[in-house]
Amino acid sequence: MAAKDYIRERFFPHLWCPGCGHGTVLNALLRAVESLGIGKNEIVMVSGIGCSSRISGYLDFHTLHTLHGRALAFATGVKLSRPELNLIVPMGDGDALAIGGNHFIHAARRNIDITALVLNNRIYGMTGGQYSPLSGAGVLATTAPYRNIDRSFDVIKIAEAAGATFVARSTTYHARELAKIIKQAIEHKGFSLVEVMSQCPTYFGRKNQQGGALEMLQLFKEQTASIGSKAMQEHPEIIGRGVFVNKKAPEYCQEYEAIVARATSA
Repeated sequence: MAAKDYIRERFFPHLWCPGCGHGTVLNALLRAVESLGIGKNEIVMVSGIGCSSRISGYLDFHTLHTLHGRALAFATGVKLSRPELNLIVPMGDGDALAIGGNHFIHAARRNIDITALVLNNRIYGMTGGQYSPLSGAGVLATTAPYRNIDRSFDVIKIAEAAGATFVARSTTYHARELAKIIKQAIEHKGFSLVEVMSQCPTYFGRKNQQGGALEMLQLFKEQTASIGSKAMQEHPEIIGRGVFVNKKAPEYCQEYEAIVARATSA
């Protein structure tokens, strides 16, 4: 099945702003699914509310567009009832780590077999450019006209500490790398987290004098490096890309099935 066969073409052109990185994430996801050869009926995509969550509307999978911050809770219910399906959950800053933060850490703790994509553009784009838990100190936003003083979460460290068994990061500049990492995340048996640094030229770039989409992509190139590379050793301030965690642990649905088997045989 070709990548275009997974798209709901009738909903294009998409509603993302010109230069938004989320279209690149959609492309990388399509390439990953295409390379795995997964059938459309074998995938369920669950999303909440926000720019990133619109991805579900453009893909011809089984999709649920749910409440803000509750995508992982809905996905957990789907996975428990139909464990044979592949669950993919695209989220933004708020869906994953503000209102949805509690669901995030517990989905990771349970190690339920879900692929979570956190599209990190460091801003609330759909609702007007407010700062988010991932914006960081010193950032300008509509709700921080004199600069934000809140420190940002480190998505990778939170996921690892909460118990996620696959944790990775890439950017929209590194599109081919991103597709490969998403493929690995879908193949992994357990909770998989992929943070994607994605540009928002409309709000974050304009407010913080980072230029347009091309200039922001250039920053992703300059400010990131593969983990373990010489560049990271020489410049510790550089943001790491790649797979940080990839380990095996009991998967939640399998453990739940074992409980059911014990209960029904008693």
